[in-house]
Amino acid sequence: MGYPRPPAFLDASLTEDVILEKGVNYASGGGGILNETASLFIQRFSLYKQIELFQGTQEMIRMKIGGEAADKFFKGAIYTVALGSNDFINNYLLPVYPDSLSYSSDGFIDYLMSTLESQLKVDRVSAESISSTKCMTSFTNVCARAQLLHSLGARKLIFVGLGPMGCIPILRVLSTSGACQESTNKLALSFNQATGKLMEDLNVKLPNASFRFGEAYDAVQDIINDPAKYGFNNSDSPCCTLMKGRIRPSLTCTPLSSLCKDRSKYVFWDEYHPTDATNELIATVTMEKLGLVPGNSTSNSTNPS
Repeated sequence: MGYPRPPAFLDASLTEDVILEKGVNYASGGGGILNETASLFIQRFSLYKQIELFQGTQEMIRMKIGGEAADKFFKGAIYTVALGSNDFINNYLLPVYPDSLSYSSDGFIDYLMSTLESQLKVDRVSAESISSTKCMTSFTNVCARAQLLHSLGARKLIFVGLGPMGCIPILRVLSTSGACQESTNKLALSFNQATGKLMEDLNVKLPNASFRFGEAYDAVQDIINDPAKYGFNNSDSPCCTLMKGRIRPSLTCTPLSSLCKDRSKYVFWDEYHPTDATNELIATVTMEKLGLVPGNSTSNSTNPS
């Protein structure tokens, strides 16, 4: 699409010069808006933790180019946040997590929105309060006033909405019919509606903010419903499986996994995630909807995602 691909934060070769040229990506497998999401995983970075890591990145860049230039760089960057599916798939929809028993579907989405707002808004407290263990492990009044993304310089932010979660391979194979789980898709639509409204509200509340919602649901649904239209021949099972698909669900790829002959023909890479070909298509459609094409906006990018 003409934008640089930000390297992973944990990439050992990451330097200040690379960050200044390409940005940085804090994405984490299993990461969610909520700290408790995917807590059964060995390690994952929630959005709160990703923002804490971003603060460390800011200090690196300030030391490299000076405070004034760093502030200009961070205020000119495009921030992409693409989170939320794990909060459902690896939290709310699993009865082993307390949230599934504590909230109705509407109540859980309200909880997500209040937490997300606190992660994006401008109210200031000290950096020590933000990075404290208490703040990073629970949703408290201190966190609700935390100096987070906007006050850390984020002015141009895109929150990418959820696709039809009920159509990912693992949920289809676990259903009795093999079809998409429509109840889960409805959760995604409700989440998207609430997040879109939150972005609109934050644009009013936060000075000089351009926080936008990237709608991806319809595009992903169309790819799944009519894969041949986009050059795919499989939209209901993963490329990476065990025993050539004879053992399902296979959860994630391992050295024992078997791969399809041509991953570019598959919509899904594993039981949870799209292939690179699908991701590129979704990103292109989403950016086109937002009117963001290379040359019309800054190429700087910093990505808590």
